[in-house]
Amino acid sequence: MTIKAVLFDLDDTLLWDDRSVKEAFRDTCRLAAEAAGVNEEALEEAVRKEARALYENYETFAFTQMIGINPFEGLWGNFTKGEHPMFRKMEAIVPEYRRNAWTRGLAALGVDDPELGHKLAEWFPAQRRKLPYVYNETFSVLDELSGSYRLLLLTNGSPDLQQEKLNGVPTLIPYFDEIVISGDFGEGKPSPRLFAHALDRLGIAAEEAVMVGDKLTTDIKGANGAGIISVWINRHGAVRSDEIVPRYEISDLQELIPLLKSL
Repeated sequence: MTIKAVLFDLDDTLLWDDRSVKEAFRDTCRLAAEAAGVNEEALEEAVRKEARALYENYETFAFTQMIGINPFEGLWGNFTKGEHPMFRKMEAIVPEYRRNAWTRGLAALGVDDPELGHKLAEWFPAQRRKLPYVYNETFSVLDELSGSYRLLLLTNGSPDLQQEKLNGVPTLIPYFDEIVISGDFGEGKPSPRLFAHALDRLGIAAEEAVMVGDKLTTDIKGANGAGIISVWINRHGAVRSDEIVPRYEISDLQELIPLLKSL
């Protein structure tokens, strides 16, 4: 059957989210080093650890796992949109969560300074918002696919935060015929219902679609379960087990072009 559509993940597939987060941490930890003399790398490690621990203890944790919202998105997202009541709870929780993550990270390095923790908690979101990155090949690949295939963006996350990421790179949005955000739908990848919803939005069958993403547990597992051809983009040479097996593996988005032509 002819391939009619390509479904793309957003974070760390088209947008280089990991770099954005890393640089926001670097800038914020540099501020802390200047103020309190802490080691920047040690503080980042401590804050990441404290953030994860705090995040897992909130009543919203199971929901964030299901929708696909990670602890570091909680360090800068506001969660003001989305119909599910858990988004309102997250909206109420995150100011304290951010303060505690940074304050406890400092305390882990022997610095008892809640005022500095609060300052860093405000600084990190501001820095993250200044740092939208797109992979070098993203636009050239989309340019080549546009017109030949229908394109759909299928991203896990909260409606407002994912939209904010897209608004940070507004030239990305027009490429897509449809944009599906898990927080709007109410379930995240790898939910088969979410993938079925995406296919319905395009009006195509599963065999007519390809899903491209960087996460085996969400993008690839979900595509496999929905009967969609899965393409794992493995930029860093990660070694996978045989628990989740993509149909195809690429290391750069440019490799997608000849792959699609061969299908």
